[in-house]
Amino acid sequence: MTLEDKLKALIEAGGPVPLSAYMTACLHDPDLGYYATRPGLGTDFITAPETSQIFGELIGLWLVHEWRALGSPAPFTLCEPGPGRATMLNDALRAAKAYPDFLAAMRLTLIEASPALRAVQAERLADHEPEFVADVSKLPSDSPALIVANEYLDCLPARQFIMDAGQWHERVVGLDQAGALSLGIAADTAPDAPQAVGGLIEVQPGLEQLVSVLSDRAAPFRALFVDYGPDNGPPGDSLRAYRQGNQVDPLSDPGACDLTVDVDFSRLAKLACAAGLSVAGPVSQGAFLGALGIQDRLNALIKAQPDRADTLFAGTQKLVDPAEMGTRFKAICLSSPGLASPAGL
Repeated sequence: MTLEDKLKALIEAGGPVPLSAYMTACLHDPDLGYYATRPGLGTDFITAPETSQIFGELIGLWLVHEWRALGSPAPFTLCEPGPGRATMLNDALRAAKAYPDFLAAMRLTLIEASPALRAVQAERLADHEPEFVADVSKLPSDSPALIVANEYLDCLPARQFIMDAGQWHERVVGLDQAGALSLGIAADTAPDAPQAVGGLIEVQPGLEQLVSVLSDRAAPFRALFVDYGPDNGPPGDSLRAYRQGNQVDPLSDPGACDLTVDVDFSRLAKLACAAGLSVAGPVSQGAFLGALGIQDRLNALIKAQPDRADTLFAGTQKLVDPAEMGTRFKAICLSSPGLASPAGL
């Protein structure tokens, strides 16, 4: 049975399912979902750490700086949700080797849905003896923590609501007359739809859950998230699917494609502020990396490896160029209340 067969049987038995449930099944079904069977970094999509080593190196130095801002606690938890092939952490911890007290105090914890990627991460970060937990709520709440995630929030399933005849209805996945998966709207109105202007709104319930977990933490923390999406209002219909580097129909071949949505950074900031957290950003990725010294790091690498100058420059340019990742990607930091502003934001 394919995941498409499984979804069709579920819909035939119980009716259309919310778009968020469809996303969850496609990405996280334990046997047939994307992360269980086809981790596609480097083929379906390319992340900033895969683009240039400088990204992870600057994150590593940022982590050391923020650890000191927390009072250099020992021990402390360093956590990355969705580490991929551990490229960012590998580069970050290499840069942090200049600060052995930081590494000695660190307890590395990873959150990863893909068994295949967990194996890669465990091997690549073996020197740091990583532990794995299911989600952020499983981190020890009494341990100071630094949390850093790149392209993690965009994978949180989204609900979509459509205005029809003056009423909000939730978008669902059902079957058309030919028995193929098809988008539609629920017959019943959606009383829990957010109040918004326009004909369609997209909401990630996982943002509320994340903020709730962070606000319940007893020990001080900082949580840095770098992802793509608008910072001036909710996205519209941003659901996309990628396979082998090409954008494809989100309903085609469930479980074989990476599904993603834009992150509503303004909503995340509002939720965090309402929960009493300190919020820095969002700022553009280009501005964030610029403030952390990306140009100086590039110059140093080119001086040390002149034969790689073109490659190093091209990768760095992609990170900061407004026409590439520089403005579409944003950085935001959520922290325990009362802490000083984090570097770069």
